[in-house]
Amino acid sequence: MKRIFGKLYVQVLLAVILGAIVGVFVPETGTALKPLGDAFIKLIKMLLAPVIFLTVVTGIARMENMKELGRVGFRALIYFEVVSTLALVVGLVVVDVFKPGAGMNIDVATLDTSSLATYTSAVKHASFMDFVMNIIPDTIVDAFAKGNVLQILLFSILLGIALAHAGPRAKAFVDTLDGLMQGMFRIVNMVMRLAPIGAFGAIAFTIGKYGFGSLFSLGKLMACVYLTCAVFVIFVLGPICRYSGFSLWKFLKFIKEELFTVLGTSSSESVLPQMISKMEKAGVSKPVAGMIIPSGLTFNPDGQAIYYTIAAIFIAQATNTPLTLTDQLIVLAVLMFTSKGSAGVTGSGFIILAATLSSLGTIPVAGMVLLLGVDRFMSEARAITNTIGNGVGTMAIAKWVGALDTVKMHKALNGEVVDEKPEVIQAETAAGPASKEAGTLLDASQLSEWGPCRSELARDGR
Repeated sequence: MKRIFGKLYVQVLLAVILGAIVGVFVPETGTALKPLGDAFIKLIKMLLAPVIFLTVVTGIARMENMKELGRVGFRALIYFEVVSTLALVVGLVVVDVFKPGAGMNIDVATLDTSSLATYTSAVKHASFMDFVMNIIPDTIVDAFAKGNVLQILLFSILLGIALAHAGPRAKAFVDTLDGLMQGMFRIVNMVMRLAPIGAFGAIAFTIGKYGFGSLFSLGKLMACVYLTCAVFVIFVLGPICRYSGFSLWKFLKFIKEELFTVLGTSSSESVLPQMISKMEKAGVSKPVAGMIIPSGLTFNPDGQAIYYTIAAIFIAQATNTPLTLTDQLIVLAVLMFTSKGSAGVTGSGFIILAATLSSLGTIPVAGMVLLLGVDRFMSEARAITNTIGNGVGTMAIAKWVGALDTVKMHKALNGEVVDEKPEVIQAETAAGPASKEAGTLLDASQLSEWGPCRSELARDGR
C-alpha cells in the first residue's frame, strides 16, 4: 500500500479527486486555493527556458553531422503540419456529425459580451511575416526574460551549431553546460514532488469557480470535445505508433505521471522538462528530444486544433449561422495557420479563436460567450491530447530520421531498467551519421545521438 501511494501519479490522481470534492462542497474555499495551482505552474515555467536552452545546446554541440539538424527540422515541420491538420479535420467531422449546438437557437443580440473584453482586446491580426519576425528576439536577454519558447529555441540551435563547429576548443564549455543541465533536471524532480498540491489547488478552483452546473448545460459540447480527442489519439496517433514500432498503450503507461499532472494543471507546459527527459529515456537522441518537444508546443497543438474547429462550428450551430461546406473548409484553412501561433499568446485558446472568427466574419465572435463557462473544463482534454501528440510525434520523427535507439525504447516502454552507464563499443564500419571512422571507440551515449540503435552498431563491431 505504501508503495502505491508513494507513486507520483497516484498522489496527483488523489489530489484531483480531493480538489473536486472541495470545489463542490466548499466552493468559496476551492476558489481561494487558486494560488496553489498558479504557483506550481510558475515554478515549472521558471525552469522552461534554461532546460530548453541547455538540452538543445549540449545535444547539438555534441553532434558530428550538422546536415542531420536541417533534415530533422524539415521533417518535423512536415509531420507537425500533416498531423495538426488531421486533428482539425477530425474535429470538423465529429462536430458536423453530432451537431452539439443544434437546437439552442441563441439570439446573438441578447448575449452579454462584456466578459469577452479580456480576450478580444488581445486579438492581433498578425500576418505570416509577423509570426516569422517574432521568432527572432530583439535581444537574447529579452527572449529568456519573456520565456518565448521559439526565440529561445532559435538562439539555442545557433549556439549549439557554433559550439559544434568550434570542436575541442568548446569542449570545456559544453561540459560545463552539461553539468548545469543535470542540476536543472534535479530541480525539476524536486518541483514535481509538488505536483499533487498544484493539481489539488487548480481543480478545487475550477470546480469552485464554475461548478458542475455549467457542465450539464453544455454537456453535449464537452462530450464532443472529449470524444474527438479520444478518437484522434486512438485512430490517428495509434497507427503512427504502430508504424514507428511501439504500442500506443505502452507509451501512455510510460508517460502516465506526466498525463496525470497535465490533468490536474490543465497545462502541457507543466510537464515539458519531464517529457524531454522521458523521451531521452525512451531512446530518442538528446538533440531530437530537445528540439521537437519545445517546438511541438507551437507547431503541433493537436488538442488545440480539435477544440478550435469544434468551438467555431458549435457557435455557428448554436446561433443558427448558416455555413456551407466551402465556408467550413475556409474555417479549416484559416485555422491551419492561426493555430500555430497559440503557444506564444497569453490565454491562447480563446484569443486565437477570437482572432480567427474576427478574420472570417461569417461566425459571430459574440457567440464565444457561450464557451466561457465550460472552456476551463475542456482545457484538460486539449492539454492531455497536446502532450500525447507531442510525445508520439517526437518518437515518430526520431524513428523517421534514424535517431531512435529501438532497444532502449522497448526496454523503457516494457518497464525494464535502462542502463544509463556509458559503455564502450568497438565499431569497425561507419554505420550511420553519428558513427566515427572505422575502428574508432564509441561510447553508448554518442551512438544514441544520431543513427541506428546501439545493438545494430554493436553487431557491426563484433
